[in-house]
Amino acid sequence: MNKTDIINATAAQTSLKKTEAKAAIEAAINIIANAIIAGEKVTIGGFGSFKVIQKAARIGVSPNNHTRIEIPAKKSVKFKASPEIADKI
Repeated sequence: MNKTDIINATAAQTSLKKTEAKAAIEAAINIIANAIIAGEKVTIGGFGSFKVIQKAARIGVSPNNHTRIEIPAKKSVKFKASPEIADKI
């Protein structure tokens, strides 16, 4: 499912026109993205939560020539599904 599918499903399940559904979905995505960029944890009840995690630097192995390489530290986003969704998977 992609963003267009979500917009179409939102329009079908609500009384919103597709243009209104698109604006609402894009606004929600922007709000969530900006909160994550700011380092905030985003929790959506009944769906799940997003949070920024710090991954430490580590040593890895290059798949091309099997030499050891240093993988730098970085930030990543972690999603954890709510129990309601996780139990149905």
